[in-house]
Amino acid sequence: MSRSGSTSIIKRLQISAPRGRPLDSSQLAGYGVSTDLAHFYAKSGWLERLARGTYMLAGDRLDREGCLQFLAERMPGFHVGGKTALAWQGIGHNLPAKETLTLWGEKNNRLPGWFSERFSCRFTVRQLFSGNLDSEFGLKPLPESPGGPPVSVPERALLEMLSEVGVDQEIEEARLIMEGARSLRREVLGELLQACKQQKALRLCVAWAKELSLPWAAEARQAAAGRTGPGRWVSRIKGGRTLIVKP
Repeated sequence: MSRSGSTSIIKRLQISAPRGRPLDSSQLAGYGVSTDLAHFYAKSGWLERLARGTYMLAGDRLDREGCLQFLAERMPGFHVGGKTALAWQGIGHNLPAKETLTLWGEKNNRLPGWFSERFSCRFTVRQLFSGNLDSEFGLKPLPESPGGPPVSVPERALLEMLSEVGVDQEIEEARLIMEGARSLRREVLGELLQACKQQKALRLCVAWAKELSLPWAAEARQAAAGRTGPGRWVSRIKGGRTLIVKP
């Protein structure tokens, strides 16, 4: 390709490509940029290489939401979950700009280095629900960002947060956040509790809901009936502490 032709393509790319998010090989191809041409543009300083087959426009600044959506389009099950999802929907603390994002995905997924280097985050691939539950159940963009990344609805986010208690989530903070989750939808929570595979999340949800006198406590206990066992649940958690949940 002639120099004038490659210059014309990069100008079109600079004008038309979305800002704030990476561009992968398939997107670049849509602008007429082949793999070899992308390599040439990177060497010439018009593109910045983030990873193999992934670039950004030189001088651009990656936007958190744009990058989250980019990953969601390429990583099965990727979503914003747990404490972050609760906070984004007004439950719990308002997170500062540099708060660690709680992100979830399917097994064998890994966050690319270019993302974790730019945004403080924690990525979880724990399989919290049985295969009988649709993997996308309780995941959807926020109403104010219809084109944004999928976010756990409060009912799913609560169980995700509880599953991390004693590992990456402090007990006292989790209980405080849960105290603000008073308006959960009973039918949605019930379906999630029936599919939840983790005893810790099940038992904490039922026990703390009762202790905190949450309006949906009775429905939670009914949904989890027969799945938590009759006795108390004891587990050694991070820091050498013991977590005891009464029946």
